[in-house]
Amino acid sequence: MPEPVIAPYGTTRAGAKVRRITLANAAGMSVSLLDYGGIVDELLAPDRRGRLANVVLSCPTLADYETKSPYFGALVGRYANRIAGAAFTLDGVRHTLPANEGANTLHGGPADGPAPNFSHRVWDIVAATGSALTLRLHSPDGENGFPGDLTVYVTYTLTPDNTLRLDYAARVAGRATVLNLTNHAYFNLAGGGTALDHEIAVAAARYLAPDAANIPTGAIAPVAGTWLDLTRQQRIGPARAGLDHCFVLDKPEGVIGPAALLRDPASGRVLAVETTEPAVQVYAAGKLDLPPYGPGDGIALETQHFPDSPNRPAFPSTRLDPGEAFRSSTVWRFTTDQTRT
Repeated sequence: MPEPVIAPYGTTRAGAKVRRITLANAAGMSVSLLDYGGIVDELLAPDRRGRLANVVLSCPTLADYETKSPYFGALVGRYANRIAGAAFTLDGVRHTLPANEGANTLHGGPADGPAPNFSHRVWDIVAATGSALTLRLHSPDGENGFPGDLTVYVTYTLTPDNTLRLDYAARVAGRATVLNLTNHAYFNLAGGGTALDHEIAVAAARYLAPDAANIPTGAIAPVAGTWLDLTRQQRIGPARAGLDHCFVLDKPEGVIGPAALLRDPASGRVLAVETTEPAVQVYAAGKLDLPPYGPGDGIALETQHFPDSPNRPAFPSTRLDPGEAFRSSTVWRFTTDQTRT
């Protein structure tokens, strides 16, 4: 495998230097990552004829990532997705968070201010060797209202068979916290235009029923007989352009297994997503408005724990205690098929 290429990318508004790290394999696939937000800035994958195209939505400049990006390709935390009422109670202590989506907290808090969420922070490069990049971020106790002194590591590994693996690890000191991490890449396997012509399958017979603010009601409902039944591969289309739902995966938590399959019939590119997480948030970018991109131009497949778990004891726990090791893995496996439909 070629060695990573590290190049300057720019300087943040706060004066921090940002670098772009490119991993490549012998098959010609490559991924370019920023140490700002751990962003997947470019992912070149071959189509059925071997032609490469960037299959993730991205911003043209660092300034755009800082001020305009809807989490394109970024690492999200401390808590991916939503926490209702911007607060939760842990060990009898009420923790108040910044509300950045109505009355709720989205993706760990605001992107700006004195303590931006993880997607708008410069991460430390711990190692960049061979086919892998490891990033580290420290989040002090009380940052954005979250308890515990937290250190997070994320390793991106590009394999010879066109797979990008994301391995997350974290430890907390001082007191317990809640943690829910994901990457918020928007995929467009055609390399441009709409992604609504993609076909999708999700390995989930159930989903979290949401309220009007997209907060789980607590009900875990069957997809059978609804427009959310994606258990068989089918075109997304306008009928599913409103997808922004958390699907409960048909596998044990902590065991790596299938989450979703995305296919572009025109190019033949296929993305299989596997994860140790218990859920995947599927978002069809219905609210995207960042020229040249518009609604439906990308599909986010955010592997994660359930939204609002800190306020829902019946949901899988997102608690992390001192002395406990957090680990999570997600795999993006790229292949092609030779059949155009």
